[in-house]
Amino acid sequence: MILYLHGFRSSPQSFKARVMRARLEELGLVGEWQCPTLPVSPKEAIALAETLAAQAPEDEITVIGSSLGGFYATWLAEKHGWRAVLLNPAVVPQKDLSCYLGEQPLWHGGGSIVVEPRHIDELRALSVASITRPERYYLIAATGDEVLDYRTMLAHYPDVRTTLIQGSDHAISDFPSYLDQVLAFCAARPPAVAA
Repeated sequence: MILYLHGFRSSPQSFKARVMRARLEELGLVGEWQCPTLPVSPKEAIALAETLAAQAPEDEITVIGSSLGGFYATWLAEKHGWRAVLLNPAVVPQKDLSCYLGEQPLWHGGGSIVVEPRHIDELRALSVASITRPERYYLIAATGDEVLDYRTMLAHYPDVRTTLIQGSDHAISDFPSYLDQVLAFCAARPPAVAA
């Protein structure tokens, strides 16, 4: 299963999610795809991701997280041992999003969400101080990210497989160029952990 978690104020209609779904359809693998609309509550977003993932064997799950979804993917990878692809992931969203309290417009389809102080507390509770088993992670970070600092990403994910894109942007507008690498990582099986 490929479980795609979108970013803050985003949706399954994001560019990267649509590109990935289209490629999986071409390959006849769209049945492996899950891309839910995440609730604004981080606690509820994690619960939804875990409910969807319960449909697949643990060793066959790769979670792909973009921006805030990358923060969630890290927590899920650490808790469950899943593989994780991180696309310009948020590292400290409890700090980054604290200035977005209140009503915020959504990027796709109109509408808005309301960010409450408890959501920042929920983010704080999901923080991963440092990752374990770097072989289960694949980081794609863009030096041109105008929202998050790629250097923070590199520091938080030492020794992981990394593609550092010179330039680009937070949305990774050239994502189709990296899609085959992402799908190859999703198909890999993690090495067994010694007992």
